[in-house]
Amino acid sequence: MSISLNGAVACVTGGGRGIGEATVRALVDQGARVVIGDIDLKAAQAVASSLNGVRAVKLDVADADSFEKFLNVAREMGPVDLLVNNAGIMRTGAFVDLDLASLHREMAINTGGVINGMRLVLPEMQQRGYGHIVNVSSMAGKMTCSGAAVYTASKFAVASLSRAVRAEIAGSGVSITTLMPSAVDTDLTAGMNIRGIPKAMPSEIAEEVIASCLHGEPEVTMPKWLFPIGTIEQALPERLGNWIKRMAGAQERIAPDNEQTRKYQERVSRS
Repeated sequence: MSISLNGAVACVTGGGRGIGEATVRALVDQGARVVIGDIDLKAAQAVASSLNGVRAVKLDVADADSFEKFLNVAREMGPVDLLVNNAGIMRTGAFVDLDLASLHREMAINTGGVINGMRLVLPEMQQRGYGHIVNVSSMAGKMTCSGAAVYTASKFAVASLSRAVRAEIAGSGVSITTLMPSAVDTDLTAGMNIRGIPKAMPSEIAEEVIASCLHGEPEVTMPKWLFPIGTIEQALPERLGNWIKRMAGAQERIAPDNEQTRKYQERVSRS
């Protein structure tokens, strides 16, 4: 299943910065009419004002009513052809040290937002027999990451949810692609020691979003050679896998305490 982006109505969550912003710009270059949703309305408006025909809406993806209003703005331009569920946050640190409410909020945004978006837009796409959804997960959806336990759980959930819904809508003319990038150069990874970890730029993720509209493949890992990593982790005895991660300093690398990481954590605490 493929969709044409020229003239398409596209919705991008978390479009005010990072992967979302890059995706918005790539879609506009393809001739799409884009609506940006972001909890940071000023950031979304800054992106929209730099492009022609792009609208910005304040969006809390964890709130179904807020998501419906966001989609309704897009529907004023026509049927929604593409939804990019990109919005997400990552709380880092030891699981037992993090505030419980903040962990539930992380799940509500990262997983609940994808549930809301798909559930609200799929019926109309199925009725038309046309449409595409991109769910931005992570390689954390294939392997566990100590120091970001709930983020890992949320991305596993997005990957599993996407697979299950794809099975339900098979043959409907609607496609769902799950993107699973490794580290991406955004605020989310700022201050982390990700030396030796494959790293992508937001523009590269945006290119994969565009490509998925043509090929409709179910899962895309970035880089592609990381695809079997989840199978490898599951095949290893858990104690061995954890020992390897400890030797690599995985938790300390994911959850360092420095000015950049504190700045990001302070921002997401307001999300």
